[in-house]
Amino acid sequence: MEADTHNDKNLKLTALIVVCIGSFLIPFMGSSLNIVLPVIQNELSVNLIILSWIPTVFVLANAATILPLGRLGDIIGRKKVYAYGMVIYTVASLLAGLSTSGIMLVCFSFMQGIGCAMIFASAVALLSSVYPSNQRGEALGAYITAVYIGLFLGPLLGGFLANNIGWRSIFLFNVPVGIISLILIKFKLHGDWKGYDGEKFEKSGSVIYIIALLAILYGISSFQTNLGKLILLAGIFGLAIFILKERGSKNPILRLNIFKKRVSSFSALALLLMNIATTSMWAILSLYFQDILSLSPLTTAMILSVQPLMVALLSVPVGRLADRVENRTFSIAGMILVTLGLIIFSTLQPQTELYIPIIGLILVGIGLGLFNSPTTNKFMGSIEGRDYGMAGATLSTMIYVGQTLSLSIMLFIFSIYIGNVQINNSNFSLYLLSLKTAFTAFAIITGLGTIITLLIGKNNLKKIKSDQYTKKLD
Repeated sequence: MEADTHNDKNLKLTALIVVCIGSFLIPFMGSSLNIVLPVIQNELSVNLIILSWIPTVFVLANAATILPLGRLGDIIGRKKVYAYGMVIYTVASLLAGLSTSGIMLVCFSFMQGIGCAMIFASAVALLSSVYPSNQRGEALGAYITAVYIGLFLGPLLGGFLANNIGWRSIFLFNVPVGIISLILIKFKLHGDWKGYDGEKFEKSGSVIYIIALLAILYGISSFQTNLGKLILLAGIFGLAIFILKERGSKNPILRLNIFKKRVSSFSALALLLMNIATTSMWAILSLYFQDILSLSPLTTAMILSVQPLMVALLSVPVGRLADRVENRTFSIAGMILVTLGLIIFSTLQPQTELYIPIIGLILVGIGLGLFNSPTTNKFMGSIEGRDYGMAGATLSTMIYVGQTLSLSIMLFIFSIYIGNVQINNSNFSLYLLSLKTAFTAFAIITGLGTIITLLIGKNNLKKIKSDQYTKKLD
C-alpha cells in the first residue's frame, strides 16, 4: 500500500510538472513576442499587416481548434494529446527561430497555435483526472501560477534574451524546455486518461465549429468594417448550425447538457466576464505610462509585472484553502477587488501619482489570484470525469473569446474618441476620455460578474474523490 501511495504521489507530481512547463512556456512566448515585434519588423523587413498576423494567427489557431482537440483527448487519451501538442509546439518554435521571412514566421506561429491548443485542451483535464477533488484546487492553483509566472517573466527575461542574443532566442528557448517535458511524459508519466475510449470523433461537427469560431473571432476583431460585420454574422449563423448538429449527434464534441447545471454555466460565464474586463488592461496602461507619463518601455514592463506577480504568489495557497472551505467566497472577493482596481484605473490623469495605478494593479492581481483557481475548480468539479477534456477546452475557449471581446471593446471605444491616429499631445485629453470610458465599462462587466458569481452556488465539500468515470489506462 505504501508503495502504491508513493507511486501515486510521483504520478501527481510528474503530471503537475509537465502541465506547468507547458503553462509557463506559452504565456512566456506570447508576452515576450510583444516586446520583440518591432525588432522582427526591422530585421526581416516585414510590413505592418504581416507583422500583426504573427501573434494573430497564433490566437486564432488556438481558439478555433481547442474544443475539438479537448474532445479528441477524451477519446484517445489526454496525455497523448498533450504530448503530441508539445511535440508540435517545440518543432514549430525551432522552425520559427530559424525563419528568414515574415511569411515563414506567420506559418510557424499558426503551427505553434495548434500545438498550444493541444496542450491547453489537455492541461486542466489531465490535472483533474490525476488529482482527487479535495486536492484539485491546489493543483489548479499551481497551473495558474505557472501561467502568470510566464506572463511576469516574458517582458523581463524575453527582453533580456532579445537584447543580448537576439529575437530568435525567444523562440529557441522553447526547444530544450519542450524536450525536457517530453522526456518526463515518456519515462515518468505512466498511464493515460480517457473518458470515451473507442467512440468516434465527429469530424464534420469539428470542421463547422472551427470555421464558425474563426469567423466570429475575426468578425469581432474587425467589427468596425462592413466586411467584419458580415463575417461575424456568418460565424454566428455557422455556430447556430453547429449547435443544432450537436444536439442531434451521438458523439458530440460539445455536450450542451453540461450548461444546464447552474454551477457549470455560471462559472464559465464568470470566467468569460473576467477575461473581457481584464485582457485590455495592459495595452491601455502601457500607452498611459509611456505616452502620458513618458516612462520607458522597461519601466512600464516592470510596473505592469506587479499584477501577474500577485496572481503567481496567491494562486497555490488560495487553491489549497479552496479545497478545504467554501470556495465561492474567494471568487466573489476576487471579482470585487478587480472591480475596485478597474475603478481606480478609470480615474487616471496626467498628474496622478504613480502609486495610484500601482495600487490598482495590486488589487487586480490579488483579485485574479483569489478568483481564478477556485472558479476553475468549481467548473471542473461540476463535470463528469469522462468529459474533462471537453470541459477544460470549453474553459479555454471562454478565455480566448473573452480576450478577443475585450480587445474589440477597447478598439471600438478608442476609435470613437480618437480614430485611427497615433497618440500625441494634441489628443491626450481624448485618450484619457477613452481610458475612463473603457475602464468604466470593464468595471461594470466585473460588477455583473460579481452577481453571477454570487449565484453559482455553494461547494459540495463532501465530494472528495475523483469522478468514477475517469479511467486510468495502464
